[in-house]
Amino acid sequence: MGYFDVHAHLTSPRFLGQVDAIVDRAARAGVTTIVSNGLNVNDNERVLALSKEHALVKPAIGYYPVDAVLHEMTAAGIDYPREDVDNYSAEETVRWIESHAEQAFAIGEIGLDHHWVPAEFWERQERIFLELVDIARAAKRPIIIHTRKAERRAYELLSAMPDLRVDWHCYSSRLKLGKDIAEAGHYLSIPANAPRSETFAGLLRSARRTQRLLETDCPYLAPEPGGTSEPSHVTGTVRFAAELWGTTESAALAQFEENFERLFGCAP
Repeated sequence: MGYFDVHAHLTSPRFLGQVDAIVDRAARAGVTTIVSNGLNVNDNERVLALSKEHALVKPAIGYYPVDAVLHEMTAAGIDYPREDVDNYSAEETVRWIESHAEQAFAIGEIGLDHHWVPAEFWERQERIFLELVDIARAAKRPIIIHTRKAERRAYELLSAMPDLRVDWHCYSSRLKLGKDIAEAGHYLSIPANAPRSETFAGLLRSARRTQRLLETDCPYLAPEPGGTSEPSHVTGTVRFAAELWGTTESAALAQFEENFERLFGCAP
């Protein structure tokens, strides 16, 4: 048992040459589990390799929603500022994830993105998302989802699958919908910048405590503006949650640990 981060990107190019030190800092801070999320085939392969090097790193293999239609967007002349792109087609990526699902701790990140993706590609993006959800269900793995400007549609799709275990990473839409998501039994993971985000602070205050998890989305969403986030920063989120809940840090951490175990089927 201990602190955990359910949504990290340890394979980010920004962390090149730093991962051992980052994982060591996390362990010294009391973090016992880091779920590193993949974005495409190349990234998923790096995530799987990293999980073999560090016992506290668990692999989530996924397909970033923009990547799922990036080839079509590029062909249409639409520019997207992507750090890391591979040459696999969507169909090849879906097959790869299906063939490696049993090796994964979770399937993610996957989802819908209507912010960067134009409407003409939404149908294809949604079809790929649902194929990945089906893979997770067949493999009995939880999913970690990214939604941006598509939260309502994602909720409509996932609500029809009561057997599905879901974590909404960095949910940042309307608080009422976030509370509905929690009431439906889904989880919402809160990043380390929560003290300076009214949305994330609001979710900690008002959504069901039994449905909250810890994440960083590192290297993004650092506690301080302009900084770089890393898994050790989840300790600050627990401290902030304890303040909001009027309880001790140990009690707040115990709640987060129980939530993790309920979603993933094992202690962090």
